[in-house]
Amino acid sequence: MRVLLVEDEKKVASFIKKGLEEHGYAVDLASDGKTGLAMALDQIHDLLILDINLPEIDGLTVLSQIRGKKAVTPVLLLTVRATIEDKVIGLDTGADDYLSKPFSFEELLARVRALLRRHSESKSPVLSLADLSLDPASRQVFRGGNRIELTSKEFAILEYFLRNVGRVLTRSMIINHAWDYDYEAETNVVDVYIAYLRKKIDAPYHPKLLHTIRGTGYVMREE
Repeated sequence: MRVLLVEDEKKVASFIKKGLEEHGYAVDLASDGKTGLAMALDQIHDLLILDINLPEIDGLTVLSQIRGKKAVTPVLLLTVRATIEDKVIGLDTGADDYLSKPFSFEELLARVRALLRRHSESKSPVLSLADLSLDPASRQVFRGGNRIELTSKEFAILEYFLRNVGRVLTRSMIINHAWDYDYEAETNVVDVYIAYLRKKIDAPYHPKLLHTIRGTGYVMREE
């Protein structure tokens, strides 16, 4: 899962980014509203965590413009404002949830999970190919009736493949989905994670579903 965090307070941004990355999320960071808006409109993120008090463009304006472009990315607002009126304004502008500062990381993480779960439930049912199935809501994976335990990163990559069955995904495409903007696409991390996935979802089963397209990338399909 890829998260965009728009927060100008360096300590808060570092605290959130580090915590989410430790739980397997890829986190992109913007420190002002103008940059955050441009990144959000790329619509490559699964969740937007947006502070209201931002330089350049305030968070509510960013949110309004995102929704004006029909982007449906779930948005969690962060702010020191805590009045009912402020919360109503934020939610009416298009936010999906609201968290007042200061907050515990455990509460933030729970709200992130809840938003992603609700968005997954509304976006799609269980994803499947042959006897492999992945439930985005419960984050469970089964093959041949056996439950398969995946890390957060493995889950994100497998979900990406199952949403693109039959489509060749390059290493750069996988990097851009599962890691952040600053990750070095030249590394062999994608090949390493593909090997991890194959060992868990393909090696003990037939037919094989994850295939290498030499010189290009990988594709998930039933042959």
